[in-house]
Amino acid sequence: MAFEGLSERLENSFKKLRAKGKLTEADVKEAMREVRLALLEADVNYKVAKDFTKSVTERAVGEDVMESLTPGQMVIKIVNEELTKLMGGTESRLAVANRPPTVIMMCGLQGSGKTTHSAKLALKLKNEGHRPMLVACDIYRPAAIKQLQVVGGQVGVPVFEMGTENPVKIAEEAVKYAKDHGHDYVFLDTAGRLHIDEELMQELQNIRASVHPNEILLVIDAMTGQDAVNVAKSFNETLGIDGVILTKLDGDTRGGAALSVRAVTGKPIKFVGTGEKLGDLESFHPDRMASRILGMGDVLSFIERAEQSLDEKKAAELEKKLAKNKFDFNDLLDQFAQIERMGSIKDTIKMIPGIGNKIKDADIDESAFTRFKSIIYSMTKEERAHPDIINPSRKRRIAAGCGMGVEDVNKLMAQFKQMKKMMSQFAGGKGGPKMSKKMRRMMQQNPELAQKMMGMKGNNPFGF
Repeated sequence: MAFEGLSERLENSFKKLRAKGKLTEADVKEAMREVRLALLEADVNYKVAKDFTKSVTERAVGEDVMESLTPGQMVIKIVNEELTKLMGGTESRLAVANRPPTVIMMCGLQGSGKTTHSAKLALKLKNEGHRPMLVACDIYRPAAIKQLQVVGGQVGVPVFEMGTENPVKIAEEAVKYAKDHGHDYVFLDTAGRLHIDEELMQELQNIRASVHPNEILLVIDAMTGQDAVNVAKSFNETLGIDGVILTKLDGDTRGGAALSVRAVTGKPIKFVGTGEKLGDLESFHPDRMASRILGMGDVLSFIERAEQSLDEKKAAELEKKLAKNKFDFNDLLDQFAQIERMGSIKDTIKMIPGIGNKIKDADIDESAFTRFKSIIYSMTKEERAHPDIINPSRKRRIAAGCGMGVEDVNKLMAQFKQMKKMMSQFAGGKGGPKMSKKMRRMMQQNPELAQKMMGMKGNNPFGF
């Protein structure tokens, strides 16, 4: 995941500050030198790193901080605020046309993920109740139109195409079609190149002049580091972009692009791609990202991800069963499915406050759910519905059926009982709050409970 190296370096720097009862100006400047080196290693633009540490130092070398009872924590608070400011301060939303459709022009170099993220963004809006449409304006790349049709079909969004007609003509006709057929968002998937050239920019300028898009979004690959920032700067100077979609933020990237784009271009990051699935797209929240970089977690994104994956009907049924103490292995399978829909387990649990970068990838066994599901699928329908009937002879049969040992079955049984007890705490009584609302409140008030629920504290209910 992005920022892991940066987070670790920052944590080490701040550990020295927290160990001091009182800070001197020299202490702050030494810490900021380490922070600047950490930022540069994370591929942050040199000027951005220099200006950032200068700003933090000016705020930290003050009487309020030096005389504070917890000066180390005060410096971290300032760093958090400055990181948030560096990345834009607040969430930046899509523009909306006064009269539909809202036309969004997607641009970027080849290989940045432009076509895929056009579909991801269309899916996000579709799930919010809109009627988006994708438009194939890339007539040069082999199979570009077919790729857009494939991803459009996967997200259930129609694709407008006119073969190899002039892209400007395609864009014009697409907007007319959208108006006539009630589509409120139009995504123009424009052509890319291996590098920025005059021909590419001229075509994009012609499309912009013809349909007057409400939003021009540049899709850039976070894996390319400072090259991504240079691409954003060039596109902005030539075309005039409104925002950025940063892809592959879940990959092995140092994160410098996310910290540099806003400062270099003046344009906000609006969305980030967090995985390969078409649902793996998140709005960019500078404050939440700053907290994650500093190892403070991101409980709001965690809760939002959980609620998006929650099947309300099944949740209501589960709440009734828990109230009657009837939670069984079929319900456990449903819970596994909902947790898996949240995405990568290791990335999800790192959103929980208190964990930060203390948890390494090696500590998380992503295959635990698969093993547990294999055991459950080896049970009979009666055993899944009535776990209490599973005796030693049944355990031996179940273990043989899934190719595991009896000790694995015993482990699942023990963790099932623990999870059943834990989840019953969320079941509201008569007239009580619904489980999802109660979970939100309890996790916000008690981050340690969130850790326990995700199996990262105390006895581990999932076996990670």
